[in-house]
Amino acid sequence: MNNNSVNNMNETQFEDMRQQLNTLKKKLGEQQIINDRVIRRSMKQEANKISRHYNIIIALCILMIPYTYVVFTMSLGLSLTFWIGTSIFMLICAGATYYNRQNVTNANMMSKNLVEVGQKMARAKKFDTQWLFFGIPAVIIWLAWLTWELYQLDADAARYSFYGVICGATIGSIFGIKTLTRTQHQYQDIIDQIKDLTAEQ
Repeated sequence: MNNNSVNNMNETQFEDMRQQLNTLKKKLGEQQIINDRVIRRSMKQEANKISRHYNIIIALCILMIPYTYVVFTMSLGLSLTFWIGTSIFMLICAGATYYNRQNVTNANMMSKNLVEVGQKMARAKKFDTQWLFFGIPAVIIWLAWLTWELYQLDADAARYSFYGVICGATIGSIFGIKTLTRTQHQYQDIIDQIKDLTAEQ
């Protein structure tokens, strides 16, 4: 076999290897695009769950304003000042929840820059935690105010009402902590997925 034949064989083998390599690169690229879409869709589903949770909180805060007027002011005879304070607190909660929901609600999550999405999710996760520094003291003050209002009406009945308030506050705190923990996990899942995807790219 002469040198020309050997060279021709080497060139043919090299061309075959190059075509196989190009095919492999193409498949890997397609697979990466599929992974990107799957992860983005998963992130969007998690973000939608958080957003729905925030929508429920906003709706409850708004509904609590007329509800507390009927229960506290009209039925129990508590002061109008207490109801106004309660309403302001509900509006602050609704406003803060709406503000944080803006970081989560992202119609362009399927196409937007992942770094930017990750930053918004991290910001929303941090805000949720920081909100406790206002929310917990505010709830304690509100419960103390409610107890005082009840005491002003009837000191004996206020003792029993106090136990009910403590029981309700305990149940509400347990539910709130569970909800916050779940939401924090959802945020972290989204952030981790973004880190994994950006690391691959």
